[in-house]
Amino acid sequence: MGVPKRKMSKMRLRTRKAANRWHAPQLSRCTNCGAAGRSHRACASCGYYRGRQVLTVAGL
Repeated sequence: MGVPKRKMSKMRLRTRKAANRWHAPQLSRCTNCGAAGRSHRACASCGYYRGRQVLTVAGL
């Protein structure tokens, strides 16, 4: 059975746990309508992606 040879320091333990911390998703602005959304995805409000329309969005 594997047993640690030395006590793990608090800093090393916290550094390892910090890698699993939750990060909020980065939002970017749509170049067509300016709405905020996830990058590399079609805009949910206008349906544009990289300068061309890829989704048909029902108008209000």
